[in-house]
Amino acid sequence: MTEHTIRNAASMSGWRKSSYSGSENGSCIEVLDGYPHGIPVRDSKAPHGPAVVVPAGAWSAFVGAVKGGAFGGR
Repeated sequence: MTEHTIRNAASMSGWRKSSYSGSENGSCIEVLDGYPHGIPVRDSKAPHGPAVVVPAGAWSAFVGAVKGGAFGGR
């Protein structure tokens, strides 16, 4: 069965802040590359909290939508 969450995201190293996170301190997500079960995503304000693992295809579709302006960002 594929993992959907990581209970303590701080137990893993290599997190990077999303380039699409806001410049204000309160709205940042971090992602972890190279995880075999998908793309772990966590809230940078809660590094010891859980991370959700998003299937790679769904993550690619989400990033494409963000880049395409679907959420009113950049």
